[in-house]
Amino acid sequence: MSERDYFEKDYYAALGVSKNATTAEIKKAYRKLARDLHPDKNPGNKQAEEKFKAVSEAYDVLSDDKRRKAYDEARSLAASGAFRGFPGTAGGQHRGTAGGFDLSDLLRNAGAGAGGDGGFGDLFGGLFNRRGAAGRASRGRRGADVETEVSLPFRDAVRGTTVSLRLSERGTCPTCHGSGSQPGTSPRNCPVCGGSGLTSRNEGSFAFSEPCMACHGTGSVIDTPCPTCHGQRTVVAPRTVNTRIPAGVADGQRIRLAGKGEPGVGGGAAGDLFVVVRVTPDSLFGRSGDNLTLTVPATFTEMALGTTITIPTLEASVSLKVAPGTASGRKLRVRGKGVRRANGHVGDLIVTVEVAVPSRLSAAAKDALEAFARTQTADPRPHITAATGVAAGSTAGATAGASAGATGGA
Repeated sequence: MSERDYFEKDYYAALGVSKNATTAEIKKAYRKLARDLHPDKNPGNKQAEEKFKAVSEAYDVLSDDKRRKAYDEARSLAASGAFRGFPGTAGGQHRGTAGGFDLSDLLRNAGAGAGGDGGFGDLFGGLFNRRGAAGRASRGRRGADVETEVSLPFRDAVRGTTVSLRLSERGTCPTCHGSGSQPGTSPRNCPVCGGSGLTSRNEGSFAFSEPCMACHGTGSVIDTPCPTCHGQRTVVAPRTVNTRIPAGVADGQRIRLAGKGEPGVGGGAAGDLFVVVRVTPDSLFGRSGDNLTLTVPATFTEMALGTTITIPTLEASVSLKVAPGTASGRKLRVRGKGVRRANGHVGDLIVTVEVAVPSRLSAAAKDALEAFARTQTADPRPHITAATGVAAGSTAGATAGASAGATGGA
């Protein structure tokens, strides 16, 4: 996109919205137009294809608050005649270069006057900068970010651990140390761009910069390439990274290790390494936030009469008191036995006590339970009795059900 686009193109008109349109209105208009003009819906229709590109270009600028602000400011300056004397702007034809100036300078100054962020400098930075500054930027390129996964046992994730990550990634060539040249030789400055990595072309008062075709934007020429990387400066090689996984990491959590990604090129900063943690389930414990969970079976008599049960934690066993008359499914809290964070916060252990119903009974146990049942006079489910009219212990419901089943079977 050239600088002139910001003076000649009306992106609001392209989307059919007003200059004061909200972001939501711009998005709605774009979606409708993009759907109607999409090449898949208009195969072979060049006019629709061009309109689709224009709509996409307009949305790309107007949907970004910073770029929209810079675009509005550029249009406002053009309308006021601030760029009079530049080809294609409000001032008509260019009247010579004696009083001319590089529009890139004006845009950078306007961006600084507007507070920097969101101004013309951000909008055109990297596209129309002066040759020297852009050349320095092209040589110092930040390394790529890298992402990997690590699988941890549940208890290591809760306690924290140190892991070794085996990575295969692009790094600085160990033979030429990133120069790209055979050891004992050095790259030389590109004779075309003078080492800047960019070439410039002028169109009247406009100065355009683009990557140098001779050195591919690196600013140097390699006469004798390194035999290992063949002049590419980097190679793909295995690398081991040892890192500490903090205590309390959760399944699916993404940990950022700054500067542990691919190395930069030409002195640029290294990228970051992102580690996605996968936690394998534990045979005893579950997790809810910073609390650990544990289900403990108990007999009916233990729940009815009360008892003390020894339960495990991640550190050591503790005694859990179950009060008489505890209902099945009751949750009991053991404070300070959950996930311990690096900041000192510690969660709890939530214990769910459930009645363990025996699958088989001896004759003596069955007789004892039947004798116990005969002593029970309280209705355990009064709300159900009220709804059905059948009291607890009655066989009417069972008889009716068996009769209905027999009838249905017939």
